[in-house]
Amino acid sequence: MDKLYDQYDRLHDYVRLSITDRCNLRCVYCMPKEGLPFFPTDEVLSQDEIVQLIENFAEMGISKVRITGGEPLLRTDVVEIVRRIKAVDGIEDVSITTNGLYLAKKAAALKEAGLDRLNISLDTFKADRYKEITRGGNIDQVLEGISVASKLNFKKIKLNIVLIKGQNDDEILDFLNYTKENNVNVRFIEFMPIGNSLKTWQKEYVGLKSVFDICEQNNLEYEPIELRGNGPSDNYQIKGHVGSFGLIHPISAKFCENCNRLRITADGYIKACLYWNEEIDIRSAIPDKVEFRRKIQKALDNKPLNHEMAMSETDRIIDKAPTWRHMSQIGG
Repeated sequence: MDKLYDQYDRLHDYVRLSITDRCNLRCVYCMPKEGLPFFPTDEVLSQDEIVQLIENFAEMGISKVRITGGEPLLRTDVVEIVRRIKAVDGIEDVSITTNGLYLAKKAAALKEAGLDRLNISLDTFKADRYKEITRGGNIDQVLEGISVASKLNFKKIKLNIVLIKGQNDDEILDFLNYTKENNVNVRFIEFMPIGNSLKTWQKEYVGLKSVFDICEQNNLEYEPIELRGNGPSDNYQIKGHVGSFGLIHPISAKFCENCNRLRITADGYIKACLYWNEEIDIRSAIPDKVEFRRKIQKALDNKPLNHEMAMSETDRIIDKAPTWRHMSQIGG
């Protein structure tokens, strides 16, 4: 088996696969207020295309798949997609990132289909603030989904919190305290300048050192821990807490150096780097394993060491502009 390496000798064994660009929320960091035009149904990968694509990847050493969106639970066939992906020889871990609104209804079926892990977006515990950040979401549905999922023995449940100055950075302590009795990994994520103006991003960016500052101000003793999984977070556990917290630094730290993931958009493009516009259409190559492999390797050969390096060494980038896609159109 010829495994997938980029020009920096990084092994890639993890695919983030968007199965829809549609979402039932309009989160402020993910989508413009007016929403986005969604792809026509025939432009989105079909279930059979998805399964064949993962079979191709598995033959190249991919063992971990994260299903993303948009909101993946909006697809009526999401349970069957999970079941079929988990049945692919070589696929060891299947996870989903969801906003949690439909999770209470679908968690049991997803677990039975073989889903290993869940990432749930939850940027606040306050109902009015949640409605504001998501532009209309009902936090009670999400909390119910977390409660239902917590009883189903998934390998790990993670809560994703994008910290935004003036919106939810005053709730850091609430999230840390949540890990005292809840066996979840609360992950604080730096706000990224994707789909937002640089001016807006600079005004709303919060560095993650603030999490450590809150711990120290409240006499919370913590220590680094290792968590099995696919994510780029640095993880810690507060003394006496059953859960843990993680920090994801796409801006302030070495987020990219150990990158092992490829991103496939819902309309069938591969993005080797989250930030840059460069992408390659692989949908037409799915039935042809030789051509599929060639296109995947081409994307890897063009992958920069990190997005900051790409800014200064643009000769390594074919398309020298930041991505045109919003986060909901990439899959994160």
